[in-house]
Amino acid sequence: MMNNSNVSFNDSDNQFMAQAIKLAQKGHYTTSPNPRVGCVIVNHGEIVGQGFHQKAGEGHAEVHALKQAGDKAHGATAYVTLEPCSHYGRTPPCALGLINAQVSRVVIAMVDPNPQVSGNGIQMLEEAGIAVQTGLLSSQAHQLNPGFIHLMKHKMPYVRCKLASTLDGKTAMKSGESKWITGELAREDVQRYRAQSCVVISSAQSIIQDNAKMNVRWQQLGELKNSYDKDSVRQPVRVVLDSRGRLEPSIDFFKQSSKVIIIGTGLENNHQWPHFVEHIIVNGEPGQIDLEEVLRQLGRRGYNDVLIESGAHLAGAFIEKNLVNELVLYQAPKLIGGDGKNLIEMPSVTKLADAKQLSIEAMTMVGDDIKLVATLSEK
Repeated sequence: MMNNSNVSFNDSDNQFMAQAIKLAQKGHYTTSPNPRVGCVIVNHGEIVGQGFHQKAGEGHAEVHALKQAGDKAHGATAYVTLEPCSHYGRTPPCALGLINAQVSRVVIAMVDPNPQVSGNGIQMLEEAGIAVQTGLLSSQAHQLNPGFIHLMKHKMPYVRCKLASTLDGKTAMKSGESKWITGELAREDVQRYRAQSCVVISSAQSIIQDNAKMNVRWQQLGELKNSYDKDSVRQPVRVVLDSRGRLEPSIDFFKQSSKVIIIGTGLENNHQWPHFVEHIIVNGEPGQIDLEEVLRQLGRRGYNDVLIESGAHLAGAFIEKNLVNELVLYQAPKLIGGDGKNLIEMPSVTKLADAKQLSIEAMTMVGDDIKLVATLSEK
């Protein structure tokens, strides 16, 4: 593989790769679980083809860009946000497509993080006599696909945990009343997180108590509706942890026909479930599910971007076990007081030294609510 340690890029290179990254972002809500990738093909300083990966199973970014470029791809430079694939899947290798189009140079923002294929696409291109350079706008390219990268490196999905509370850290009144703690714009923001995720995880208790659907509601996507047709926004897989067999097929949750996975320990009732429901049995004591094994099972299925939306006990359990990468917390300008329900429960934290340390990455206002995004250190 070419040594890129001393490679320098000019302003035009930066401009064209920035355009490829902008294109990749267009697939933010549609490509999952595949990575978001953009490609720009340039000949004599002019963009002759561009494209992005729109949906899993369909043509990759390079395919769309090459189709648009046609014969003008000959001798051109291709700017790609992720190393072109080198294997046959549901589509042919993109590296081969670039070779057949006779491009002369390929600039790649980041190498494929999958250790089994990393560098293979680059090798194919170089063996065909194509000049390859990597690392241009690498950090921006990494930000496109945290889930995909995390799964490739750690065999575990990237896990976000969404939380919402009052300023004094309460999620509901003592009676359980909680609609609505946060405002409409914050709830729209949560819908966008659902839309970008492969999987949304909740507990049977939360589903039953809140009569939750856990689906993406297009009419609540706010301004995103202007960019995505109603039918193009995919539904995440809805995963419910049900260790005591409490779910019933008659509840509203199952009236939405997107895929559901019910995870338990073998105590589930033998109901006649809808066709879109799958059961997974994992290790665990009665009433307790091995959460790390849950994530590994999802990772084996290729689900790389997971959103947890649940009550205080399940959210706290994931955090206690250091299984959460990112917290998204919405705080409403309200106060409930000591009788309100807590944001999370973490029984193992009995002294300040055990407290989970967060790094605040962003703090913004969403309507009248504060939005905090924080990461947790991996252990």
